[in-house]
Amino acid sequence: MTRTEGYLDHEVFRFVGETAGELGVRAFVIGGYVRDCFLGRQCKDIDIVVEGSGIGLASAVAEKTGAKVSVFRNFGTAMLKFKGLELEFVGARRESYNRDSRKPIVEEGTLEEDQLRRDFTINAMALSLQKDDFGALVDPFGGIRDLASGIIRTPLQPEQTYSDDPLRMLRAVRFAVKLSTPEHSFNIVPESLEAMKKMAQRLQILSRERIVEELNKMLVCPKPSRAFFIMEETGLLQQFLPELCRLKGVESVDGKGHKENFSHTLQVLDNVALAEEEMGLEPNLWLRWVALLHDIGKPISKRFVPGQGWTFHGHEVVGAKMVPKIFERLKMPLNEKMKYVQKLVSLHLRPIALVDDEVTDSAVRRLLFDAGEDIDDLMLLCNADITSKNPAKIARLRKNFTLVKEKMAEVEAKDELRNWKNPITGDYIMQVFGLEPCNTIGQLKEMVKNAILDGEIPYSFEAADAYMRARAAEMGLK
Repeated sequence: MTRTEGYLDHEVFRFVGETAGELGVRAFVIGGYVRDCFLGRQCKDIDIVVEGSGIGLASAVAEKTGAKVSVFRNFGTAMLKFKGLELEFVGARRESYNRDSRKPIVEEGTLEEDQLRRDFTINAMALSLQKDDFGALVDPFGGIRDLASGIIRTPLQPEQTYSDDPLRMLRAVRFAVKLSTPEHSFNIVPESLEAMKKMAQRLQILSRERIVEELNKMLVCPKPSRAFFIMEETGLLQQFLPELCRLKGVESVDGKGHKENFSHTLQVLDNVALAEEEMGLEPNLWLRWVALLHDIGKPISKRFVPGQGWTFHGHEVVGAKMVPKIFERLKMPLNEKMKYVQKLVSLHLRPIALVDDEVTDSAVRRLLFDAGEDIDDLMLLCNADITSKNPAKIARLRKNFTLVKEKMAEVEAKDELRNWKNPITGDYIMQVFGLEPCNTIGQLKEMVKNAILDGEIPYSFEAADAYMRARAAEMGLK
């Protein structure tokens, strides 16, 4: 028997086992907690499967321990928190599926039937909580062997598992990426990859919200690019992000090709993840969405200019316009999170342009003004966007990029542009000149803003007011 000493040391497991015995039912710890114990990973979310009523056992454990229980009768589950752990109880069940829906027909079942319906062998392992074999591993599909070998494999034939619930194809990708470490890689078995290629279109029966939930979990992994390479190879990515797939490939004219933008995009995504880790930052999900979509406008804006080669002029503008449509289609939030992604996609070339051009105070002021509080995220992204197979080129670009950052710090310290507000408001202009709302007000505000950003006048109300009155006089206003 596989050794499980220490995995069930927490007193709550004894409470659950004893209470199950008193109720005459059998209970087991199953799924992610068991898997993570063997991998040496921390896990505080514990699934308890009961051959009987999960709600009944949870309620009895709560009464014994004094913990508060939350019951979800529609799902037949109950949850309680006890001394830092969160336990979810559910009755063992067997499931059958209609081909056109991922909602199963659920019936009471045994532990063995419950394990059969699990997605992967490594998630089907269970530990007994019965007094006579407390801690015994129940592993009918060789999950412990697959863990040691780094294998993502389904308990049943992959076609059946994925047909029953197509979301499991995305979960397979996520676990392969999430569980992998530099020392121990996890891989999806070839038969599962082939099944995904055949069944990729089954993702169409899923809600976009569930797909995005899996995508978000992939994006915050330490090396998220691998998930997107696997999804592109199997045809899964085409089902919900075809715009990203269109970045793949290199077109040549007169022997001149362009950068392979799909692999470049995923390199930038990994660079962002690595930079956050090196800086001790928590993964910024929305910055990683920016990295994923930053070049999304390139296929549309791609042009070949004789004598010059390939250009992607304006792809940042095209990409920014595509972001709301992608978010809306995927049922993602259209609030400030979408606007953040859209803004950084539109700005992602600006710092790089400063690297190539002379760094003027005016250009830096405008960048700081347009990026606002998101300037640090933008700079992290742009640094990650410096990719090349030429080490000398990368060294030169990074050196220039450092100069841009130093110039930004200098200008920002002087002008406080992160919290910049136009000293002249529309109400003030209307009051001074006795105007009703009209285009002239916006024109005067824009003139003042540009004068400050271009360094023509200081950033103060007095200077802005004098400038406004001079420009207004030229326009015939009194």
